[in-house]
Amino acid sequence: MTTTYTARPIAPRVLKELRSTDDAGRATAPFTDTEGGAPLRCCLGRSEPGERIALVSYAPLRRWAADQGVDPGAYDEVGPVFIHADDCPGPDAGVALPFTNAHRTVRRYSAEGHILGGRLVEEPDAFDEALRQAFDDPAVALVHVRAVEYGCFLYEVRRGYEVRGD
Repeated sequence: MTTTYTARPIAPRVLKELRSTDDAGRATAPFTDTEGGAPLRCCLGRSEPGERIALVSYAPLRRWAADQGVDPGAYDEVGPVFIHADDCPGPDAGVALPFTNAHRTVRRYSAEGHILGGRLVEEPDAFDEALRQAFDDPAVALVHVRAVEYGCFLYEVRRGYEVRGD
């Protein structure tokens, strides 16, 4: 049996909130993307020139911890993410792990929201192995995939949110 891990976009209810006020308490200011290529966390794709997007502050661990009833303490981070300024259909079916075309960090978190470690992933075909190793540790509840160059949150993968196949 093989396991395919699936990236989780930002949830629609959270996107609705972020499109009004971000996690730093600032009003969202949409703009027209003139260049394209921004990594969108709502649909896990890249923006196209001419699309309306927004750069918002997002606290992924804080929101996960609140849903779990735990306090991440000092591990609570707020950082910039791009989203569509208006509703979008979400990720395309069949795209399990986007944004694997560059060095990424797979950061592991416990059920209490504390960092358990991380791993640099340098090759696109190494993501499944990095996630398997992370989830082989029973203390790992979720992982964040982050950009190395800026440290930005790209998406999370949760235990139990994988697709199993033969």
